[in-house]
Amino acid sequence: MDSAQFNIKANEIDNVQIIRMSAEEFTQAMEGVRTFRRLTQAGVDLKTYDCNTIFVDPPRAGMDEGTCKMVQAYERILYISCNPDTLKDNLEILGKTHNITRFALFDQFPYTHHMEMGIMLERKA
Repeated sequence: MDSAQFNIKANEIDNVQIIRMSAEEFTQAMEGVRTFRRLTQAGVDLKTYDCNTIFVDPPRAGMDEGTCKMVQAYERILYISCNPDTLKDNLEILGKTHNITRFALFDQFPYTHHMEMGIMLERKA
C-alpha cells in the first residue's frame, strides 16, 4: 500500500483511493451489510461510486463464492492470479456471466511451478 500511495502522490492522481480490505470485507461493504471504520475514516462513501470495472488479486486460495457473485455485477473484471487451480474454480463461476477477452501468463519464477496470470473478463452480451 505504501508504494501505491507514493505513486498516487508522485503522479498527482486525485481520483484513486486505496483501502486495504479482504475480499469478504469488501463484499460486505459493497452490499451494505457492514460499515467499516477504515472507509469512514478515509471519507469513502461507496454509494457515491459508479464503477463498471473491478480489479481483483486474491490470495492463492482464490475468491470465495460470495465474492465471485459480487464481482459478477461488474461489466469488466481484471483478475490477477498466482494459482491456476483456484483461478480455474473461480472462472467456472465467472464464466457464467463473463467471457475471457484477454489472458496473459507471466513466468516470474523460472524453474518453479509458480506463475502469475492476468485475465480480462467482459460481461456477456
